[in-house]
Amino acid sequence: MQHWKPITQDDPEPLPKEHIVALDAPHVDARGAIQCLVNLPTQNVSLISSKKGSVRSNHYHKTDWHYMYVLSGRFDYYYRPAGSNEALKKIVFSKGSMVFTPPMEEHVTVFLEDTVLIVMSRNPRDQIAYENDVVRVELVDPKTLLPR
Repeated sequence: MQHWKPITQDDPEPLPKEHIVALDAPHVDARGAIQCLVNLPTQNVSLISSKKGSVRSNHYHKTDWHYMYVLSGRFDYYYRPAGSNEALKKIVFSKGSMVFTPPMEEHVTVFLEDTVLIVMSRNPRDQIAYENDVVRVELVDPKTLLPR
C-alpha cells in the first residue's frame, strides 16, 4: 500500500483562494443529506479532538495543505505568510464551517470550546513525512493564549 504516497495534488488551480471554504449545497432527499467536503486527491483524513483552552499548530508546512471541517465546537484561527512580521489575521470557525490552509502559511488554532474536526491533507500523516514538512513557530503562547 505504499505506492500511493508519491501521488499529490500539486496544481494550485482547484485549491481555495480564501481561508473560509464555501461548501457546495448538500444533496438532500427523503433519506437525509450528503455534504461534499473535498473533491481533490488527499493522502490523509484525520479526526482531531481538542479541549477548550488548548492550542494546536503554531507552525507552517513547506508543501502540505489541509482543510479543517468543524463537526462541533469553536476556535480562533490565526494566520500569516511564513516568515512574515505582519500582524496575525484571525477568523473564528464553528460547527459546519471549513478552513483551508495553504503551504507556507504560519497558522495556529486556539480552541474556545471542546472541538472535533475532520482534517483532509495533501501529504500523508505518518510522523516521518509530517516532521520533514513542518516548521514550528510560536504565534500564540500556549500558556496565555495570546498572540505574540
